[in-house]
Amino acid sequence: MKAFNNNYIIFFCSEKEWIPFFYLFFITFAFHNNSMLTRIKELTELLHQHNYNYYVLDNHIISDSEFDKLLEELAYLEKEYPQYIQQGSPTQRVGGEVTKNFATVQHIFPMLSLGNTYSFEEIEEFDRRVQNAMLQKPEYVCELKYDGVAISLIYENGKLLRAVTRGDGIQGDDVTQNVKTIRTIPLKLFRDYPHFFEVRGEILLPHKAFEKLNAEREDIGEQPFANPRNAASGSLKLQNSTEVANRSLDCRLYMALGNKLPFITHLESFTKLKEWGFKTPETVQKCNSIEEIRAFINHWDMEREKLPFDIDGVVIKVNDFAQQQQLGTTAKSPRWAIAYKFKAKQVLTPLLSIDFQVGRTGVVTPVANLRPVLLAGTMVKRASLHNNDIIQQFDIHENDYLYVEKGGEIIPKIVGVELSNRLPNAKKVAFVSQCPYCQTLLIKKEEEVGYYCPNEWNCPPQVKGKLEHFISRKAMNIDSLGEGKIELLYDKGLVKTSADFYSLKPENILGLEKRTADEAQNERIVSFREKTTENMLAGIKQSKNVPFERVLFAMGIRYVGETTAKKLARYFKNIDTLANATKNELKEVDDVGEMVAESIVQFFNTVENLENIVKLYKVGVKMELDAENQTLISNVLEGKSVVVSGVFSIPRDVMKQKIEQHGGKNVSAISRNIDFVIAGENMGPEKRKKAEKLSIPILSETELEKMIFSLNY
Repeated sequence: MKAFNNNYIIFFCSEKEWIPFFYLFFITFAFHNNSMLTRIKELTELLHQHNYNYYVLDNHIISDSEFDKLLEELAYLEKEYPQYIQQGSPTQRVGGEVTKNFATVQHIFPMLSLGNTYSFEEIEEFDRRVQNAMLQKPEYVCELKYDGVAISLIYENGKLLRAVTRGDGIQGDDVTQNVKTIRTIPLKLFRDYPHFFEVRGEILLPHKAFEKLNAEREDIGEQPFANPRNAASGSLKLQNSTEVANRSLDCRLYMALGNKLPFITHLESFTKLKEWGFKTPETVQKCNSIEEIRAFINHWDMEREKLPFDIDGVVIKVNDFAQQQQLGTTAKSPRWAIAYKFKAKQVLTPLLSIDFQVGRTGVVTPVANLRPVLLAGTMVKRASLHNNDIIQQFDIHENDYLYVEKGGEIIPKIVGVELSNRLPNAKKVAFVSQCPYCQTLLIKKEEEVGYYCPNEWNCPPQVKGKLEHFISRKAMNIDSLGEGKIELLYDKGLVKTSADFYSLKPENILGLEKRTADEAQNERIVSFREKTTENMLAGIKQSKNVPFERVLFAMGIRYVGETTAKKLARYFKNIDTLANATKNELKEVDDVGEMVAESIVQFFNTVENLENIVKLYKVGVKMELDAENQTLISNVLEGKSVVVSGVFSIPRDVMKQKIEQHGGKNVSAISRNIDFVIAGENMGPEKRKKAEKLSIPILSETELEKMIFSLNY
């Protein structure tokens, strides 16, 4: 017996020994494979159940780490035995798919829009119309009107087949790959489901996830989303499903459509949907009178601020499906339902002044200081005006009375001016031409809406903002250094660049303190005591072990967020290669477009940035990928440019890593310079067409494995 490259075992035996050995080997092999199939099925079902318990029932039976271990085991087994991957496997949620074009799909049943009203009188009129058309008094169901994105989900044999946006009601966009990443949407259903049916609902972005997303966007110099609905809608149309998976979208499903469904009322359908695995509305009430409907509306108009997501009204539906069918629809709306829209929470308050704030990327943001006013449960005294275009749009003058709204918004926004309150000689508000902190002339690029200060190395808020970003948790994660301490170190002249952190000594900082005030003007003292100093210096030392991709994110390159930094690090491997990359070479990296590439080139063409990088390198901060992330198994694909497209038995990132480990280079776009394409299921038709037109070889996953094996061994 001889082992060969850890892949094959060759046995030497006589002809008489061969037959019994063959049967023994076959039985052992079959038993082993059967046990692997059983385990994969077992893990798939177990993870689906735990996912349902956690995201739908809010019942945490196992810890996150236990769930992750089960998921890792399943991913490993699916990689080793791709022939046994179950349709709708939980591993399909992690993202990795890149969709350049979203196919247009016609709805099986038109997605009609509800008639809207803002008055109880119209609800009473709706009730009269319904009762006049019915022989029997109707029963109504009231539910919350979610302020999100309508979605249609098609299930066949208990598996998610397709997810389509509302579009124009007749047809919408196929967003299946992105929807698969949403944990509250089941990929596989539980017991007694119909063979083929459609379920509809609303995709939401909870308040906490919205705040986190906007903080990240502002951190990399991007415009924040106006509200969770816009953010959810934009997320569904992202090209990279990995990014969608990171946004913590949620969903509520409230309608099933199909033949011979096992319920006869709207309320009964909720019970069945939940049994099948869907997350249904938590707040639903059966109402038998207009008075009960009015009470439900009034209650939620007051209580909606306590919800973890946005609603913008209440939906009233006839409960009985037979009555719904009898009432029918118009060309646009069902006659058996109506939506009551809440009036936006709005107040009028005077403008006291405008501050022009400068962020770490230099973007100047005007912020209105208002006379404090209670709005939707919170005291509002500031509201962002975003940019000069908003100031011009509302024609804002000094001391104007501004309308502030929080309807469907978490962040208060200015929605108008009360001209009747304007003073006769009020001056029009002018956007500043110089930085309010360093007096540098502001610059505005043609393709951008905002003005920014170009003095990035000497403008105090920019410098302090960069330092705060550098030490943040997702970057270098340096303990015991909050905003106040950064400001104290900067004001004392001890830290101006990120490299300066590594020169700090106990005798420089021990005992430093500063009196400051918080937003409520309460005085506090920021100081470096012995324990704080010790923890901070230990954190700075520990940060030298932070991997290269996080160091790259910590550098604060404009438009380069956490995900893009990872992709750049894995593609270029070290800081030297990245710093010398051309704009076209940078655009070969997934998600790096013209604007991002230009920002990266500009960053590495700035002398101060290069000097700071050299200092960081000299003190031991990692400037290249760790060995385990760039291990070269062989050079059989050396010099080969490869495009990966489609769905494989392993995640796409793993497939790309495998190509790199054998010396190949991953490229995102088809061109004459490509050596071959690795095509999985659902390869983009345009990519295939272009590859065939250019006579570029198209290989399957199996053919790639054979190529690597035959060339390597």
